[in-house]
Amino acid sequence: MFQPRLYSIAESQGGYFSARQARAAGISKAVLSHHLKKGSLLRVRRGVYRLAQFPEMPHADLFVAWLAAGEKAVLSHESALLLYGLTDLLPDEIHLTVPRTASRRQAGVRLHTARLHPNEVTWRQGLPVTTLPRTLSDLVRSGLAEEWIHQAVQQALERGLISEEALRREILQRGGKAASIILSALERVHAL
Repeated sequence: MFQPRLYSIAESQGGYFSARQARAAGISKAVLSHHLKKGSLLRVRRGVYRLAQFPEMPHADLFVAWLAAGEKAVLSHESALLLYGLTDLLPDEIHLTVPRTASRRQAGVRLHTARLHPNEVTWRQGLPVTTLPRTLSDLVRSGLAEEWIHQAVQQALERGLISEEALRREILQRGGKAASIILSALERVHAL
C-alpha cells in the first residue's frame, strides 16, 4: 500500500499523481519503480502515474495534461468550458494557463501564459480551472465565436453557476472587448 498522504492526493485527482507529488510525499524513485513492476501503479506518461486500482474516468486526459504541465498550471479557455459543461463545443486541444516561467510543451496541449490571481482560480471535478468570468474573458480575447460565448453565458445563468449581478460586476472590472461581448450576451439572454 502507498503512503496515506500520496494515496489521498491521488484519490482527489482521479487516481493520478505526479512524480513531484510522490517525492513530496516521501516516495522514492525506487519505490515507484517497485510498484510499477508489481502492477499496482501505471505510468501514464513521463512523470505522471495512476494507481492501478482506480478505473479510467472522464477527463483523464485533463488530469494527465495538468500534472505533466506542473501544479501551477490551470485549465482554461475551451477546456474550462468543458469542465463547466456550458457549451456543446468540443475542444480539439487541452488549454492550460501557466505562469510565464513554465514552458513544457505537450502534444495536444495549448499553453497560454498569464499571471492568474488566486481569485481567478477555482476547482471543479478535482482540477484547477479558471473562474467563469476569467474563462469567458479569455475566450473572447482568443477569438472564440460570439455564439459560443452567448451559449456559455445563458447556460451559466440557467444552471445557477453565477448570478447576473456577479457576472456583470466581474466583467465590468475587466473592461474592454470582453466586457462588451459578455454584456451583449446578457442582453440577449433577457431578450429570449
